[in-house]
Amino acid sequence: MKYVEEFRRHDLAQQLATAIRREVDPDRQYRLMEFCGGHTHAIFRYGVQDLMPANVRFIHGPGCPVCVLPIARIDYAIQLAQQEDVILCTYADLLRVPASGRRSLLKLKAEGADVRMLYSNQDALRIARENPDREVVFFAIGFETTTPPTAVAIKQAQSQGLKNFSVFCNHVLTPAAIQNILESPELREMGAVSIDGFFGPSHVSSIIGSQPYEFFAEEFQKPVVIAGFEPLDVMQSALMLIRQLNEGRHEVENEYTRVVTREGNRKAQRLVAEVMELRRHFEWRGLGRVPYSALQIKPSFAEFDAEQRFDVSVTPASDIKGCECPRILRGVKKPT
Repeated sequence: MKYVEEFRRHDLAQQLATAIRREVDPDRQYRLMEFCGGHTHAIFRYGVQDLMPANVRFIHGPGCPVCVLPIARIDYAIQLAQQEDVILCTYADLLRVPASGRRSLLKLKAEGADVRMLYSNQDALRIARENPDREVVFFAIGFETTTPPTAVAIKQAQSQGLKNFSVFCNHVLTPAAIQNILESPELREMGAVSIDGFFGPSHVSSIIGSQPYEFFAEEFQKPVVIAGFEPLDVMQSALMLIRQLNEGRHEVENEYTRVVTREGNRKAQRLVAEVMELRRHFEWRGLGRVPYSALQIKPSFAEFDAEQRFDVSVTPASDIKGCECPRILRGVKKPT
């Protein structure tokens, strides 16, 4: 299959591993953080870390929007699902996320709540059409990649006159989280490790482009390489980061040129800007309150905003005692 097998070839992986070993400086450490769950998956699935020299370390950051969602937002979704005549629709990976009091959406479903697993927000629109006497709430989550489809669903609901459809919006933004990791004194006090460079996320960058990372490269003097999902993408990007660090450069480079441009997907950006706006702050698991790091539905589309439609309030909740997720998301602890 074009653009898949070519990026998993064993012989090319060995050549890249040799090139990396040849170029690393044995007297320094290379601590490279990936921010994309797809990169973390590729690193573990294909054993990419094992092909690196001992002084090249991959640090796994907050690359999963489900993992960074705080307990209070799950509590909020549970309260929505408990409202009379509500059908709560969401993706499968949210069902088991623990909330306060050892609850979860999956347990709530077992108790009789109408919680439905979806593959697409289009399924939520269909359910709303099929159940005009019920309130259908779509629990939307994701980084910039999944935000445009949510905006499309809201506009479709408006054009179709679906008065019983709303969105519980939990879309978060990658650049704000990267900035938080780089500049927060609080994180340093909690023992966050030093980071030398970043793998820029793949699909996120296909939407926002590579331009937003230029600020981090310049302001914090950290190189960024936009990397594709396949193992050879990750290895080539690691080599590009190592070369930048060896040469004292801190630039944004794009390894994933077959998908990502500097400008990104302008049509998708305009669509999101039409329907959504920045939140002043948003709580991230492991990072705390991060300013301007998430989106909310604009007042002009308030009729489709579940947070405006339903009278729900939740109390702040602390992370589960003993849970290592916050330390992993900050790159302090390595997942095992």
